[in-house]
Amino acid sequence: MTTSFDCSDIDTRSAGLAAAQQAIANRQCIVLPTDTVYGIGADAFSPQAVATLLAAKGRGRSMPPPVLVPRLQTMDGLAVDVSDEARALAEAFWPGGLTLIFHAQPSLTWDLGDTKGTVALRMPDDEIALDLLALTGPMAVSSANRTGQPAAQTAAEAQAQLAESVEVYLEAGPRPAEGSEGIPSTIVDATGSVLRVVRDGAVSLDELRAVVPSVLGLGEEPAPQAALSGEPADAGTETQASPQS
Repeated sequence: MTTSFDCSDIDTRSAGLAAAQQAIANRQCIVLPTDTVYGIGADAFSPQAVATLLAAKGRGRSMPPPVLVPRLQTMDGLAVDVSDEARALAEAFWPGGLTLIFHAQPSLTWDLGDTKGTVALRMPDDEIALDLLALTGPMAVSSANRTGQPAAQTAAEAQAQLAESVEVYLEAGPRPAEGSEGIPSTIVDATGSVLRVVRDGAVSLDELRAVVPSVLGLGEEPAPQAALSGEPADAGTETQASPQS
């Protein structure tokens, strides 16, 4: 039975987090606030739960969801070949509006869709989201809307679109704050020899380059010597560059 919790009340919030944790453990979907928009979340390590999430959105396996993490250190458990440059961006902009695409740990038993061996990771700058992630561990999370419809900025808007496909709705008011424009996270592909922006968003290219000057902007090509130094810089970008959250 679908339940909604008002997380602006501390007691109701505690009950909502507990119910959401239980739903995730039962391989069901939940809706939670993030710092960009509301997201629909599921256990990242349950193929059944991820399949339910994709079905709820009306999305196929060709558009796998990113994974939200509770702390920076979780990155090393989920990704391999994390460069010093990518780590510097995570340290500078997590929690916040930056998604990083990595090669996924090959030993992990998960199925996020047709990822071609990559995983998109982000640590959201939202207290409720982080509290829940601390309870559940990494979650596959995509924007809480049916594909092709506007991203939900409240849990009520999400419920109007997703209805009974979600077990628990956590309502915490507008995300982003009322009157603010909903800006998706910036996505940076960190699977190649050069970091490359594959979606502009909340973190500007100038901000990224203040930390890692060599980051390539959207549509920019690497210098020839950089392109020859290793794997093509655009490897895996088409697999996870589209999620809103």
